[in-house]
Amino acid sequence: MTSNYSDFDKNDEEGAKYDGPSKSQLKRESHHLTDVGEEILKLSQEDIRSLHLPDELDVAIHTALKIKSRSGLKRQRLYIGKLLRSIDSEAIEIQLRRIQHHHDTNTAHFKRLEKWRDSLIDNDKATLNEVISRYPEIDRQHINQLIRVAHQEKQNSKPPAASRKLFKYLRELEDGLD
Repeated sequence: MTSNYSDFDKNDEEGAKYDGPSKSQLKRESHHLTDVGEEILKLSQEDIRSLHLPDELDVAIHTALKIKSRSGLKRQRLYIGKLLRSIDSEAIEIQLRRIQHHHDTNTAHFKRLEKWRDSLIDNDKATLNEVISRYPEIDRQHINQLIRVAHQEKQNSKPPAASRKLFKYLRELEDGLD
């Protein structure tokens, strides 16, 4: 029975050698790259083109976008993950994060402009002062006219044409800062 203990000691010494990442680590990386592939599939055609993917991966992505079957799409996603494992996917991930950050930033700007527009239509003077201080070149007469007409449209339950014009004007001001 003492031999079992000595065998254990031998195995322990041999096990101390590093022979690469564990099976669990490889599986986590595989799932991560499959998720990266799914994130790529959520992008617009223009954003996908901007990633400059290798030909085989590009074909696999475009094939996945055409697949309607759930099981077929699942297999294609796994195939995309496999292709990502076979290439240096770090550069693709970096570009993907940049695109996603750009979209998140645009969404935040859009929501802020919507909030301002709604506050302005409700005659919130603090918001008007904030907009004026942020955009000193603003045409005050024009914005006040847009606010007044949008407020009247809201009161009379008319289509929000002036509200859209106000939003567009705020967006033009914001784009002028960038």
